[in-house]
Amino acid sequence: MTETRIHPSAVIEPGADIGAGVEIGPFCVVGPQVRLGDGVVLKSHVVVTGDTSVGEGTTIFPFASIGEVPQDLKFRGEKVRLEIGTRNRIREYVTMNPGTEGGGGVTVIGDDGLFMAGSHVAHDCHIGNRVILVNNASVAGHCVLEDDVIVGGLSGVHQWVRIGRGAMIGAVTMVTADVIPFGLVQGPRGHLDGLNLVGLKRRGASRDEIHALRDMLARLAGGSFRDTARQMADDGNGPMVREVLDFILGPSDRSFLAPRPPA
Repeated sequence: MTETRIHPSAVIEPGADIGAGVEIGPFCVVGPQVRLGDGVVLKSHVVVTGDTSVGEGTTIFPFASIGEVPQDLKFRGEKVRLEIGTRNRIREYVTMNPGTEGGGGVTVIGDDGLFMAGSHVAHDCHIGNRVILVNNASVAGHCVLEDDVIVGGLSGVHQWVRIGRGAMIGAVTMVTADVIPFGLVQGPRGHLDGLNLVGLKRRGASRDEIHALRDMLARLAGGSFRDTARQMADDGNGPMVREVLDFILGPSDRSFLAPRPPA
């Protein structure tokens, strides 16, 4: 479809860039600096404002607020932006904020994500591809969620936290420290509870790769994550283990969620 359809009750401010085949439903508001890629659908009562780009094929459901000013008291109206990738599904009452001057000025959302009703992405976050935020999950400012991360319903991610590729956060969990790739975190105050085995199998990880990750996790649990990762860095590890070790040794001011000590 190449025809653009805009409901008569929608408000499209002068300057907005509307791609081919876009559908804008009743009572939507699109700001003057907004760019909607080809095939974007705004269902109804959607607000997209600020310096915001929405990638082609993305659908935004009713009452979402996209690109409004950051929820940061330090924000003083500086030029900031929000970049949303392609084919995302952004459900009802989702909020996504642009960056701030202190965080690089941009919030980035990857491709093929699912942001369920009531979820929130704060300022200066970098969200990877195929990320799922379940209902009412909230990601605070400056966080990094790598590809294929799932954050369970009613969970919160503390500011500046990194969550590695393929990790899964269980429902009603508070994440206060970095999470290694492929990790499974759950509990009111989240702790590392092993590997996200379901996610690994869905992505085709072999039995040998899973065993190698389990062995690595057992070694990491025995002491300091960073010290142990440095010791393991030259052990001829497979690509998945190397990815976790590189993540641990990467730049971060936060500690890591560790396995809960035995009772």
